[in-house]
Amino acid sequence: MKIAILDDYQDVVKNLDCFPLLDDFDVTVYTNPPVSQDELVERLVDRDGVVLIRERTVIDRSLLSRLPNLRLISQTGKISKHLDLDACNAHRVAVAEGAGSPVAPSELCWTMILAASRHLVPYVSNLKQGAWQDSGNLGLGRTLNGLTMGIWGYGNIGRRIAQYAQAFGMHILVWGSDRSREKAASDGFDAASTRNALFSDSDVLSIHLRLSDTTRGCVTYDDLQRMKKDALFVNISRAELIEPDALRRSLSEGRPGFAAIDVYEKEPAKQETEPLLDMPNVLATPHIGFVEKNTYELYFRTAFENVVNFFSGKPKNIANLDKIKP
Repeated sequence: MKIAILDDYQDVVKNLDCFPLLDDFDVTVYTNPPVSQDELVERLVDRDGVVLIRERTVIDRSLLSRLPNLRLISQTGKISKHLDLDACNAHRVAVAEGAGSPVAPSELCWTMILAASRHLVPYVSNLKQGAWQDSGNLGLGRTLNGLTMGIWGYGNIGRRIAQYAQAFGMHILVWGSDRSREKAASDGFDAASTRNALFSDSDVLSIHLRLSDTTRGCVTYDDLQRMKKDALFVNISRAELIEPDALRRSLSEGRPGFAAIDVYEKEPAKQETEPLLDMPNVLATPHIGFVEKNTYELYFRTAFENVVNFFSGKPKNIANLDKIKP
């Protein structure tokens, strides 16, 4: 069986402890994204299975119509909007869903909050250029103790962020569904009285929502303009949760004063097409919330096991098994 692993940007998959699970397969690993759908089809046209790294490749109906040999898509982590499950059903392609963990993205989020609050990156960069205690034009950083931590979305990651913030002596303010606010209250945290209050009262505000038709663009320019001039807005979830261009406009106008982001509408993000990368008050990382050794081992072990099980006639974790049965 021929398997393709797409978008291994850092060329690390072959070195994972779990990679030998695919020893009996003809495996090709691609480290660079294709420049067109034609190039992607060329990579996959003779493949029986493909392993996806999160949402780096979009799987839609037009692509699947050109891949007659494809029988399995094994997803690292959970299925998301990048994959058209109805199209997979129509083309009788099985989709195996993987395991997930909130640990790595939660730790990255908190690292970014700390680094952005103390202007750590500009201080380090300027020191290497010979400038002592120079944060550029960002001024002094600040501690988190006593500040208000706003959290929109109280799932596995949002809950961890609340716990981290509590350990740092912050006041936690949670917004989200009725269920989320009730859960936060049962954990001893305050629910914001309104959505507007979440934005106006938070010194640091982090969003932790799944992208859906309901949440797309849910953070608006007006929301961001309600934030304090020295507030920090954090997004490690999905760029599309924010109204297009709203964050750049708001930061340019001084509300909020700072942002820390790990996600972009077009990825890989490039300086010539992503204006946020040129803003000195933005701490930007290259979508690395899940990109670390332990998470990769978890993601890929499950994805590879799903490949082995499927092609040995013992499919597990198939999200659409009932739709593709003869």
